[in-house]
Amino acid sequence: MIVVTGGAGFIGSNFVRALAARGERDLIVVDEIDDPAKMSNLAGIEVAELVDKDKFIEPLRASKPFAFRPKAIIHQGACSDTMELDESYMMETNTAYSKTLFEYCLTEKIPFLYASSASVYGDGRVFLESPEFEKPLNIYARSKHLFDQHVRRRLSAAGSQVVGFRYFNVYGPGEAHKGRMASVAHHLNRQLKTDGKVRLFEGSDGFGDGEQRRDFVYVDDVVRVGLWFLDHPDESGIFNVGTGRSQTFNQVANAVIAWYGRGEIEYIPFPAALKGRYQSFTEADIGALRQCGYRGKFSSVEDGVRAYLDALETGRS
Repeated sequence: MIVVTGGAGFIGSNFVRALAARGERDLIVVDEIDDPAKMSNLAGIEVAELVDKDKFIEPLRASKPFAFRPKAIIHQGACSDTMELDESYMMETNTAYSKTLFEYCLTEKIPFLYASSASVYGDGRVFLESPEFEKPLNIYARSKHLFDQHVRRRLSAAGSQVVGFRYFNVYGPGEAHKGRMASVAHHLNRQLKTDGKVRLFEGSDGFGDGEQRRDFVYVDDVVRVGLWFLDHPDESGIFNVGTGRSQTFNQVANAVIAWYGRGEIEYIPFPAALKGRYQSFTEADIGALRQCGYRGKFSSVEDGVRAYLDALETGRS
């Protein structure tokens, strides 16, 4: 039995879909199960049980074991809103919840694979899994960073697999419910369908209009990394998950325009609310991922956006 928290969310539902495709039938999905927008991500996928995220954690917080023993916990549940200002809520949802699950997995020697975030690097220019390069800019990033630090303190004594995935800019099917926190590719696709054009920010931090650069990584590639670690339980650590190659927002926009065969780019003023809280450049150093043995390829923006929009056309949300 495999537990996927956040299993109806963006990356989580893609993990559930991939596990089901591999023949896993004993899947427990933990999420906000009263959210129909999320639940639609699980359409057509056979799972053993859906559990509300608050009810799921109750036994562990009462120092009681689960009534079952998971084969692994893939912890993808979190508040991913980088604009969230309620620090207590963020620390409870992202840090305390994760600590409780993590400690349970250590005690029971259950593989624990969890979502970290490239946001922990802040506005730095070196994206290497090492504390000196980590300077989170917002509450979300701090919540992820605090948990990573907790994991590091416990990792050397762990008797079972522990893997943290520092996701860079993930895009793909299953993110429609995320609203403003959905990917650039999602928003540009919606804009082009609605207005016949796409909108990007004017230049910032020394970058020209639409020339800010991010490491955009397609969700299917992210899931393949996670499944590889699930199949290699002797590998542990915190790893960047990106392509290792930054591309511009203009390239994302042009990939969307190319798919439709029409459209244009409009540049809009950079929002004042994002100044000092925005990553104008990210590029994963995936040396540690490669060193541990992962050899999978990562899609370019051009290939990934094409696959994304093809998937949307076939009915994946």
